[in-house]
Amino acid sequence: MALKYEIIKKSGKSRLGKLYTKHGIVNTPAFMPVGTCGTVKAMMPESVAATGAEILLGNTYHLMLRPGADLVQKMGGLHKFMNWDKPILTDSGGFQVMSLTGLRKLSEDGVTFSSHVDGSKHFLSPEKSMEIQYKLDSNITMALDECTPFPATYEQAKKSMEMSMRWARRSRDAFIDRDGYGIFGIQQGSVFEDLRRFSAEKLSEIGFDGYAIGGLAVGEGQEAMFKVLDYAPGMLPEDKPRYLMGVGRPDDIVGAVLRGVDMFDCVMPTRSGRTAQAFTAYGPVNIRNARHREDPRPLEAECDCPLCKNYSRAYIHHLQKCNEVLAVMLLTWHNIRYYQRLTAGLRQAIAEDRLPEFCDEFYAKQAQGDIAEI
Repeated sequence: MALKYEIIKKSGKSRLGKLYTKHGIVNTPAFMPVGTCGTVKAMMPESVAATGAEILLGNTYHLMLRPGADLVQKMGGLHKFMNWDKPILTDSGGFQVMSLTGLRKLSEDGVTFSSHVDGSKHFLSPEKSMEIQYKLDSNITMALDECTPFPATYEQAKKSMEMSMRWARRSRDAFIDRDGYGIFGIQQGSVFEDLRRFSAEKLSEIGFDGYAIGGLAVGEGQEAMFKVLDYAPGMLPEDKPRYLMGVGRPDDIVGAVLRGVDMFDCVMPTRSGRTAQAFTAYGPVNIRNARHREDPRPLEAECDCPLCKNYSRAYIHHLQKCNEVLAVMLLTWHNIRYYQRLTAGLRQAIAEDRLPEFCDEFYAKQAQGDIAEI
């Protein structure tokens, strides 16, 4: 295998680790900002790096449609194309394609779908997904899977998972091994423990550089998700990174790290930056609320992002009211920085043997809520 993962220290089920790729080291637990179309919305790559992010997520589905994998390869790969010299993980395109209800046709071979952009017909198979991700030059390629919807009956989840395991084998066989690059398999099985175990065993037999926990954060709620995470990570190989796809809110991440997860991605910090919601140590803040109109204080006194260092709540509230682009840029920067501060704090707490205390403080601050109105 061509990716190296080193576990440096453990605290209960939580792990402090390093993932070595051709484009640099990723310290785990890690949060990956989502750069769907080769950009993290409203952020320059240099700004994303300044938040502390060490790895980005790119989207195979969107990039295969626009501008096309061949063009990205011609431009020197996604790193060069988007001016990001750190590691990149690309999803397989499966989640987006499976979301195209009424626009797709699924078979054992793969999935035929109509583009949401112009209606053109496309075919995505495990082999095609591997080819596209190779052309994008992503450091971590994701196997193509069928994303099991929620809710699903046991039989639906079983059938879906079994096909995903066949696709996982085809993905691994089609993946081209290179130093500093790797492929992750994806565990499926919905909320059924025996299906999750079967999936983990099949993936382990095939052998991957890392393992993702898929099929969660699809509407099941935090309680059900945590029930699955109580057992699912432990079914996966101990010496490989574990990636919880599409998660999540700050308390989701803390709870998942406590259950043995190493990597995360989610659109939430960037999407919330476009809808006036900020994440802080004291919970979410809606900067559109009138209470901020005459507030000279920073959004979060403990934060070192440009928004919190240089601007007042009153100013960002004003920008929001005027629909200024700068509001989106500053809030997005702040939110990604908050997620990076959170995962850095988790890493430090594991290293210093004070993870329980860190989590107690995290939950206490979140429960406390935003600072009092002036």
